[in-house]
Amino acid sequence: MNAPTCKDLLENMGYANKMKTIHVRTTTHAELLNVTNEVRTAVKEFGVSDGTITLFTPHTTCGLTINENADPDVVADFLRQLEVMIPWNQPFYRHAEGNSAAHIKASLMGFSLTIIVENGSLQLGTWQNIYLCEFDGPRTRSLFIR
Repeated sequence: MNAPTCKDLLENMGYANKMKTIHVRTTTHAELLNVTNEVRTAVKEFGVSDGTITLFTPHTTCGLTINENADPDVVADFLRQLEVMIPWNQPFYRHAEGNSAAHIKASLMGFSLTIIVENGSLQLGTWQNIYLCEFDGPRTRSLFIR
């Protein structure tokens, strides 16, 4: 008898091939949208008790981050500081679409997150939430959860 594969073990735990896609409509040019509740719902639907989940956004001008959820000024300050560091218009940008700043900001944020799940709950800190980072909106964005 062959030893079980990783896929066999994951399937026996009940969530190897489950994936959910969330479509989010952004409303402004640059914003951080809290998607924590949508991710929690997916974890419950998957029946994940203990393990990890992966979030991924397949866009080059949109990213993901975890940050404070208690004070909205944190998100506002975050966006303002990114604009100071990476202004929308720079004379040396060469990208024909004119959204080089959005590409740079998204790359700095990253396109995926891995989050620990324990006893069916996301192991986020007290003040942490998951944000989709829009840098070239408004648009409809996809978030894959697995």
